[in-house]
Formats: sequence, C-alpha cells, structure tokens
Amino acid sequence: MLENINPRAPLSQTLNKIPFILQIVIGLIIGIFLAFIFPNDKSIIPTFGTLFVKALKAVAPILVFVLVSSAIARHKKGQQSNMKPIIALYFISMLLSATLALLMSYIFPSSFNILSEHVDNVSAPQGVSEVIINFINQAIDNPFTAMINGNYIAILIWAICLGLMFRAAHDNTKRVLEDLAQSISGVVRIVIRFAPLGVMGLVYSSCTAEGGFTNLLNYVHVVCVLLGTMLLIAFVLNAIIVFIATRENPFPLILTCITRSAVTAFFTRSSAANLPVNLELCEKLNLPRETYSISIPLGCTINMSGAAVTIVIMTMAAVHTLGIEVDFGSALLMCISAVLCACGASGVAGGSLMLIPLACSIFGIGNDIAMQVVGIGFIIGVLQDSTETALNSSTDVLFTAAACKRAERLKKAKEAKNTSE
Repeated sequence: MLENINPRAPLSQTLNKIPFILQIVIGLIIGIFLAFIFPNDKSIIPTFGTLFVKALKAVAPILVFVLVSSAIARHKKGQQSNMKPIIALYFISMLLSATLALLMSYIFPSSFNILSEHVDNVSAPQGVSEVIINFINQAIDNPFTAMINGNYIAILIWAICLGLMFRAAHDNTKRVLEDLAQSISGVVRIVIRFAPLGVMGLVYSSCTAEGGFTNLLNYVHVVCVLLGTMLLIAFVLNAIIVFIATRENPFPLILTCITRSAVTAFFTRSSAANLPVNLELCEKLNLPRETYSISIPLGCTINMSGAAVTIVIMTMAAVHTLGIEVDFGSALLMCISAVLCACGASGVAGGSLMLIPLACSIFGIGNDIAMQVVGIGFIIGVLQDSTETALNSSTDVLFTAAACKRAERLKKAKEAKNTSE
C-alpha cells in the first residue's frame, strides 16, 4: 500500500491512500516514540490530544440529539414483514450483551490510571433511589442548556420526544431532519480524521504521566475484556438466541454471517459501508426481500450489541478507577441506558465512544472525565472498533435470517395442524 503513494500528490490524497486503521497505528507508535525522545514536553505534543478530546466533546451532544430523533422520525406506521420479531431479537441481544459485559467487568475489572487524579472530585450515588432521582432531575432540563452542559440524559429524552412528534410531520420535513443528521455525521467524520494526531497526543500523555508506559498495560487489559466479551456474544450468546428462535443448529448460519459479513465489516469499520454486503448476503440466503430491505438498514441504526458492550465496559472501568461503589440496581439501570445509547450510535468509526458520557453520567461522572475515557477508547479503537463493527453488522443478517426461519417454522407447524384437523 505504501509503495503506491506518489510523493508529489497533495497531502489529502496521500492520506486517503493509507488505511485509516494504519494511520491510527502509526499515530500510536509515534506517540510512544516521542515519549522516549522528548519525555518532558508538556505543551506541543500533549496539545494534539487535548484538542482532539475538546472537539469530540463539542460535537457529541448535537450528534446524539440529531441521530436519535432522525432514527425515530423515519419509522413508518403500518410496516409489516416480520419486523416485530426482528426488532425484539435486536433489543434482547443488546440487553443480554450489556448484561454480559457488566458481568465481565466485575469478573475482570479494568481501570485507567490517567483518571486517578479525579477520584476526589466524584461523589458516588447512594443506591438506586438516588440514581433514579438524579436521572429524573437531569431528564427535565432545557434542551439548549443540556446541549451546552453535555447533559446526555436530557438530550436523549428530548430527541425521543422530538422524533415521535416528527413521525407525523411532512416527508419533506423528515428529509430535512435526515439531511441534518447526515451533515452532523459529516462533521464527526472530519473530527475523527484527526484521530491519528489525537491518539499520538493521548498516548504521549499516558506514557509520560505518572506510571509511564505501565499505563498502556491497563489498555491491553481492557482490550482483552472487550474482545473476549464480543467473542462470547458472537459464538455463545447469539447461538443460544438463534437456537431458541429457529430450533435448529445455529452455527452454520453464524459462520456464514461471520465469513461473508463480519470480515468485511471488520476492515471497513462502518456498518453503513457494509450495508451492500449484508443485502447481497440476505439475497443469497433466499430471505424475503420485503423483510431484509427494511431490517438491514434498520439494524444498521439500532442493532448495536458491540456498542453496548463498549459503553458498559469502558464506563465500568471509569467507575472502578474512581472508586465508586455500584449496587446491582444502579448497574442494571446503566445497562438499560447503554442499550438506549447504542441505538443512537453513529455509523462512523468510533461512533459508540461518543455515547459513553451518557452512561457515565448515571454514576455522577462529569463530562470532562467521561471524554477522557472516550479518548482512551480511540487509542484502543484499532481492535475494539473493528471487532465491534463486525459484531454489529453481521448480527443484522443473523437475526433477520433467524426471524425468517422462525416465521417459516411457525407457518409449517400451523399448516401441519390444519392438515391433521
């Protein structure tokens, strides 16, 4: 790939020829290298990471608001074609995935040393009742104030309400909202294009902070927990769900979805970019067109088990680092919020990371600290985001096929019963 680059070509064209994942890896390596060469720099190099986190912090609130409201507004009444069982499978999978991620975070707790300086600045909620009260107080907030302060709970509530109201609006109005969502996503893409520089600065700051390179060991640990959880979901949890739905051996279908959908999604790191692959796979599986033509684009928006895993594990790592005691009720509420967050995850690389602040806010973790967790997410995103996208995109086809097989099985059972009578 690198030997095909023309040194006289404009910088933008040159960068476009280098895979984005490779750019992230290069930024990470350069950050480590600079930490060895200039260990005492406290201004220029760390500024890249600081500016990147600030840019993410600035764009995240409006991104959540527009994406969620647009997704709800696009839903049309009266749509049939097995969508109810497919949507049920989507949400059951996400909720169980978030719960499994919570268990994994308790069994293999991760922590981020870079957040340890904020331990004294966080007041832990006293049980689920206080969490619920805080949730309600944050939910009833002025939308503009919520945007300014990064109150993601209020942003989500307002986005849902606005999306429901827009369902009765004129099609042209809905198109404007959809265009706005695409425009905001475009801004996010611009910000994320600077991720290699941001990662370089963040890695440098981690390596030169107290503890030095040992900070990266924590990132290796959390990556292993994330990838291990996603593999368990792909081969164990999803297998159980598909078996219950179809009463058939689920692994041939799972392996087909992984080899023909997950592999391409792993490298594109975009569920939206993988849509044509999934539609073609559904056609090869002889699924009803009236079903997969709706479920696959819908799944690209709301079926985000991998995103739920990322949100839960990264949030719990922050919780463990800050010494916050979490009871089961509070953790369960966080899992539910993670599922809701995942439904609004952006289709761009690292989209799920942008929604971590909402889950963090459940435990009283401020937006500034939460965005540092987002920055750590970009450091580990080379593997985390690719695996997350592969899981999300491949399960769109998996659950669509499972619902169709279930409908076919029930139809045959009904016909057999009528014949016997």
